[in-house]
Amino acid sequence: MTTFEDGEAVARAFFDAWNAGDADAIAALFVDDADFVNVVGFWWRNAKQIRKAHDYGFRHIFGDAKCEITELRVRELTPDIQIVHTVSTLDGQTAPDGETAAQRVAVISMVTQRRSDGYRIVSCQNTDRVEGADTHIAAPSGLRPISYQR
Repeated sequence: MTTFEDGEAVARAFFDAWNAGDADAIAALFVDDADFVNVVGFWWRNAKQIRKAHDYGFRHIFGDAKCEITELRVRELTPDIQIVHTVSTLDGQTAPDGETAAQRVAVISMVTQRRSDGYRIVSCQNTDRVEGADTHIAAPSGLRPISYQR
């Protein structure tokens, strides 16, 4: 198992594993009882669920997709806990009709902790960035981004 020296290294390994479509490698980056909240609010509560969800995604949604980190920032909370925020682009998602979807931009936040085997991800949240929106609004047709600025 790879030992990661800091939160940045384990975050970069997450993107490398994601781009390789390797759900096992992703799960190995997390502590066993990790939390992961995805872009639509699904909350996976352990590495096994995180692995299963990513495996499904790679087989049905993201088989040809790639993520690129465009910004990364590390904030050290203690000598053993670092928060990593990334901004990334996602290209190549397969739409339900089989076409290739447009590019998405995400902000992914990870809480990483140094353990005996190096840094691992304790918690992760993936949020889509919607340019020009202030929030979401619930409408009869579903949730949609909206701007209150005039």
